[in-house]
Amino acid sequence: MHPTTLTLAALLALRLLPFESRAQAQAPGPSAVTAAPATDLAAPVIERGVDGTITLTCATPGAHIRYSLDGSDPGPKTGPYLAPILLRAGGVVKARAFSEDRKQKSALAEFKAEPVAGATPLPATLVPCTQDRDWPVYDWAKRHAAVTQLTREHKAALVFIGDSITQMFGGEPHDRGQPGKDVWEKYYAKRNASNLGFGYDFVENTLWRLQHGELDGAAAKVVVIMIGTNNVSRNTPEEILAGIDAIRGEVHRSQPSAKIVLMAIFPRGSKPDATRAKLDTINKLVAESVARDSSVTFLDIGSKFLESDGSILKETMGDYLHPTAKGYEIWASALEPLLAGLLGERK
Repeated sequence: MHPTTLTLAALLALRLLPFESRAQAQAPGPSAVTAAPATDLAAPVIERGVDGTITLTCATPGAHIRYSLDGSDPGPKTGPYLAPILLRAGGVVKARAFSEDRKQKSALAEFKAEPVAGATPLPATLVPCTQDRDWPVYDWAKRHAAVTQLTREHKAALVFIGDSITQMFGGEPHDRGQPGKDVWEKYYAKRNASNLGFGYDFVENTLWRLQHGELDGAAAKVVVIMIGTNNVSRNTPEEILAGIDAIRGEVHRSQPSAKIVLMAIFPRGSKPDATRAKLDTINKLVAESVARDSSVTFLDIGSKFLESDGSILKETMGDYLHPTAKGYEIWASALEPLLAGLLGERK
């Protein structure tokens, strides 16, 4: 397990983060910046070590720290601070402390971190961070703690990793609607499967989860990955590829004997458009990237969701992004022959 992984009890006790600051000059030792509180919530304290690691704390008992790395003002749906943030290449950290009900917030804290000497600039897809964009549909931090525990307790042999498309497939915890639940039960209930899908995850959020122990307790024979669609509007195909490659690397680190099925990102939108074209480009880059890795099988079933004119029906994807029960049956049945072979099952 990653050394910064937190137990469930510690996770729930941690606080969220905001802070206002001056730009920090590079110094040989750690530095700290705080902001004056706007409410009775103390502003977070931000400390940066010589290795580029950012640590956030708040003096108010029971407060929760939420932070951003993309320049946005932290709000109640911003990612929670759960572990130190490695920011060797520099960047801007913004943070606020929130009350437990997320209705009260502290003053904004902002800190500009200069690059550590010799650090290589990284795209956002390679800077692991948390998120909570789908709250209150589900709580990202609580789901992380829950699936980490479930995967460890059950020693999951089959693991699915992804965003809401995977989360809505089925499996515990049932913390949101799952139109694919019956399909999941049909194909995977007897296979000791674990669902590590998180709604609204970008690749960097999934990377954070894997680096913080989510897969470490498994005994995976096969890991199915389908991630990247949420990054399409904000990252280049090359940046998204880099994030997917990093996720694949984390799976190899955590489960070195597991076989990986890397799904092509599913088509989206009612008809072919620029977004579909970008997805095609990403999928081609991913296929080329894994071609020489014998432990990875790239599986593109996108055409099975399309009609002859390239359109997607609402009966297949209700919002032209998330599969319906029919769509999940398409996915499961197309995956089944490959999965049975990799799991060593006799038909």
